[in-house]
Amino acid sequence: MRRTRTDILDIAYHDVGPTRGKPVILLHGWPFSPVGSYREVASALALRGYRCYIPYLRGHGRTRFLRADTFRSGQQAALGVDLVAFMDALRVPRALFAGYDWGGRAGGVAAALWPERCTGLVSVNGYLIQNLAVSQGPLAPAVEEGCWYFFYFLTERGRKGLQRDREGLARVVWRRNSPEWRFTEAEFAEAAALWANPDYVDVVLHSYRHRMGAAPGDRRYAELERRLLAQPKITVPAVTLDGQADGVVPPTDGSGHAEHFTGPWTHHLVPRAGHNLPQEQPGAFTEAIVEADAMHHRLDR
Repeated sequence: MRRTRTDILDIAYHDVGPTRGKPVILLHGWPFSPVGSYREVASALALRGYRCYIPYLRGHGRTRFLRADTFRSGQQAALGVDLVAFMDALRVPRALFAGYDWGGRAGGVAAALWPERCTGLVSVNGYLIQNLAVSQGPLAPAVEEGCWYFFYFLTERGRKGLQRDREGLARVVWRRNSPEWRFTEAEFAEAAALWANPDYVDVVLHSYRHRMGAAPGDRRYAELERRLLAQPKITVPAVTLDGQADGVVPPTDGSGHAEHFTGPWTHHLVPRAGHNLPQEQPGAFTEAIVEADAMHHRLDR
């Protein structure tokens, strides 16, 4: 494990692959482990000449806020800013972003707002930038059912529940969101170690409360959140994936996201994959990264 500092965070991360390899930043979701999610993906990419950077998101593992008085925000703009600040700290001018869940959202936000820093994007479940202008609009009941914890976290009962039994709640999410994934107790324990972070509860609660319009954002990100309300286009080469066994986001043919991708873009359905797609089907996720990189090279010719 390595560490680097931005203006707000002391970020823990891993790096894998040749030093001069093509940079790829692999971004994990909630409540999952970056090591568990990307162990096989990073190894496969390293053998193909890629340099993989795997950071721990704010509120997870050994990533820490530098100041006690910093807002423990989990909003989407904060995640995107963290990604670009991480690149600045490591002096990585451009990289391919790949992620799912919170990590996919961080990559999408950064790709949309700072496309000059992104050579390509791989995102599970398509365009993940939240449209907060319509956050109070209902979804189909079958979809709302999978989002039960969004509503639970709006309550004081939910805060106490997360604080009291982080592992029990995460175990329900893992099983519900990836119903065909037969994870091991060792894999779960590896992820559970991350949730002891002292900022975990505050960051997680703020992420979902802000998403649902129930909590204000950090003022430092106000202008970026205003820009995200416009649902900015993804102009860089992109590959989106849906797991056919995703228990929270129903798989689609991707057409509902097509208008958001104005650069080269393709969408794939991945059999036997749930919400934590890179850990469940690492080969498919690895190939999506190679495909996005190839799209980038065709544009450069």
